[in-house]
Amino acid sequence: MFDFEYQLKVLPDKPGVYIMKNALGEVIYVGKAKVLKNRVRQYFQSSKNHSEKVRAMVKNISEFEYIVTDSEIEALILECNLIKKHRPRYNILLKDDKGYPYIKITINEDFPRVYVTRVVAKDGGKYFGPYTDASAVYETIELIKKIFPVRTCKKYITEKSAKWRPCLNYHIGLCKAPCGGNIGKEEYNKIIEDIIDLLSGRDKNLSQSLKEEMEKAAENLEFEKAAGLRDKILSIEKVREKQKIITGNYENEDFINVYSDEKDSCVQVFFLREGKIVGREHFVLENTFGMESGEVILSFIKNFYGGTAFIPKSIYVPSLDEKELIEEWLTIKRGSKVWVKIPQKGDKKNILELVYKNAKLTLEQFKLKILQDKEIHEVALKELRDLIELEEVPLRIEAYDISNIQGVDSVGSMVVFENGKSKNSDYRRFKINTVKGPNDYDSMREILTRRFEHGLKEIKEIQNRNIEFTSGKFSIFPDLILMDGGKGQVNVALEVLRELNISIPVCGMVKDNNHNTRGLIYNDREFSLKERANVKKLIARIQDEVHRFAISYHRSLRDKRVLRSVLDEIPNIGEKRRKELLKKFGSIESIKEATYEELVTTPSIDKKAAQSILDFFRKD
Repeated sequence: MFDFEYQLKVLPDKPGVYIMKNALGEVIYVGKAKVLKNRVRQYFQSSKNHSEKVRAMVKNISEFEYIVTDSEIEALILECNLIKKHRPRYNILLKDDKGYPYIKITINEDFPRVYVTRVVAKDGGKYFGPYTDASAVYETIELIKKIFPVRTCKKYITEKSAKWRPCLNYHIGLCKAPCGGNIGKEEYNKIIEDIIDLLSGRDKNLSQSLKEEMEKAAENLEFEKAAGLRDKILSIEKVREKQKIITGNYENEDFINVYSDEKDSCVQVFFLREGKIVGREHFVLENTFGMESGEVILSFIKNFYGGTAFIPKSIYVPSLDEKELIEEWLTIKRGSKVWVKIPQKGDKKNILELVYKNAKLTLEQFKLKILQDKEIHEVALKELRDLIELEEVPLRIEAYDISNIQGVDSVGSMVVFENGKSKNSDYRRFKINTVKGPNDYDSMREILTRRFEHGLKEIKEIQNRNIEFTSGKFSIFPDLILMDGGKGQVNVALEVLRELNISIPVCGMVKDNNHNTRGLIYNDREFSLKERANVKKLIARIQDEVHRFAISYHRSLRDKRVLRSVLDEIPNIGEKRRKELLKKFGSIESIKEATYEELVTTPSIDKKAAQSILDFFRKD
């Protein structure tokens, strides 16, 4: 039994990170402190000044541990890493932590390339972004290829090594073929300078020179050449349209603001690059009741910049707790000075107000959509109850499916819908351990047995310790179970439940010959959904989701198995390096397309290993 009184007494007067755990040993909160003794004790003193969220968290704390650091900045770095690793329930987490696309120009090469990447490294390349609209980025790249004849191949080309035969792009005018020595380094890099000017917004001279060249070609009756130049000018206009000029300042800046209502918050970020808005992004943060805007923004900054590779020179916010500490942390991550500024007047203040208005509008639209969805879901669940004559409305529904190819990499999936809405945090997937070959019934029996035996064990533990049922991963049982299949799958589920002495209704979801959701099988009867539009939409959505979740897990296992077998063949690549490559790139195609610079910035991959990978795939 954890002795809170003693552990609170022996807390050190030092900076560090504290980790709160529930009765099942799960990390539910991670925080940092300038003085551990003072900060941790606050949680267990009078709860009058605690927010509703903190009071709920404290009720679930069964033990805590701490890690002492040498400084507060070390504590902040460790806190960010632990939050990313454990994703604790009571920390503010970003649901959308994807990597954003950038346009990269490899100016460290003799003959640079221009392409889209989501990996930013300190490799001497020039990066533009991040961009939030990936389709717009790829369209911009295509436009650049039409305007500028730059190479797209991955050959390692220097002026001395230009010995290759030009490819088709050269013959159709899309590349100057530096690989064959058809253009010198100096002339080629003038083209690259024009691309940099275009992406930086400094393209007036380029447009003017093209217009003059077009007019001259028209005067000389070179109409085909003039038409080509006209198309290039139009393409430049399209690129320019995607970047709205908002300030004359040519620095990289982010503007962050937050709007909060009585329960939730929406953080909006505007990305300004070279004085232009290249994108914006919003994040809805739930259950932030009682938190000041500076506290919300602080949590957001730690989440967002802890996961993104690019950090701008200046970040503008309306207010921020621990501003100096955050500046120090961001400076360490960026490698050069980062300023976090709180403007009081002028253009920067006006931009922040614009960001605030966007955040407010986004949260209001988000809430409106939730209310509309809630009404639709309530109607569908009541209709489902009436259709199959359940005693109660099935507020929590669990659905199960099996996926394999001839019994190989067999997996099971469980998806959860609460109040008619998917609850991704409760999704679970199972790797089949005891069944060999394509036996869906025995595979389903295994995953259902594991799921409910684990749930019963958690419930017993929760009851013994007198804590909330939500503390476990499997402790909450559904009001209805849906099986992706007919009577056979339903009977398997009912057998498992009988053996464990659990009573939960079980339905089978069946499809017609066109693979559309047809009806439900319950108590040996099939209930048609033909005249039940709301129920049919809900069941079809659940069926598609459980199938998608199973397929995605099966594919990931299969791809990793195939990828490992390929990586086994590469010289100088052992188990540790295979894991790092899998972690960073995820697929064979991504590793094949990786540049030398991207490979050497992968943990444990040195120059020799990177060259081995490049040589292997070139040979292949």
